[in-house]
Amino acid sequence: MSLINKKTLAEEVADRLIEQIFLGNYKIGDKLPIESELMKIFGVGRSSVREAIKILSIQGLLAVQQGVGTFVASNKIQESLNDQMGRAEIADVIEVRSLLEVKIAEKAALNRTATQLKTSKQWLSLRKKFAAENDVQNCIHADVNFHISIAEACGNPILTEIYKTASIQVTKSFVSSNLNTDSFKESHSLHEDLLQWIELQNPEKAASAANSIVSRL
Repeated sequence: MSLINKKTLAEEVADRLIEQIFLGNYKIGDKLPIESELMKIFGVGRSSVREAIKILSIQGLLAVQQGVGTFVASNKIQESLNDQMGRAEIADVIEVRSLLEVKIAEKAALNRTATQLKTSKQWLSLRKKFAAENDVQNCIHADVNFHISIAEACGNPILTEIYKTASIQVTKSFVSSNLNTDSFKESHSLHEDLLQWIELQNPEKAASAANSIVSRL
């Protein structure tokens, strides 16, 4: 079980469209083929095509005109949030992640599903197991994915994506700064409290528990 993502079909389609734009096969102002044609070209379903177009629209490469079609708007990709965070000071990234934690916990308590709760419990159990075994790398992996699972339960996809992007950089910091799992053992009860309040759907208590966790960072 892992929430560390490999590329989705939509991302692969987006990459291939980017390649075609950069090669000049689709020029600025050109209209892309209709969805059904793109499905045939790339051998994917409609949802993957739509998601790929959404990705490239956010990056500023494509412009969607409802009822008219999708057009190439640029051949220059805007710098991604991941790239920006990759260049940022780690203290700034941790600050962003910490600010998000409290709001995410609050919203997760209101919006989580039974399935999402089960996933969070599994990651928390693995976190405890690896901490007891002093398995630093797997403990960090479980810790990060525990928090990501809560972010995915918050019901706000934008918050979730920003949090996941920040977590990539924070993970690198954790790997370099933790030689053992002592800090994970010490904070485990706080994480159990957080999950308990999310399970009980108490947003105020969940937010307070999240604040207790981030105050240790």
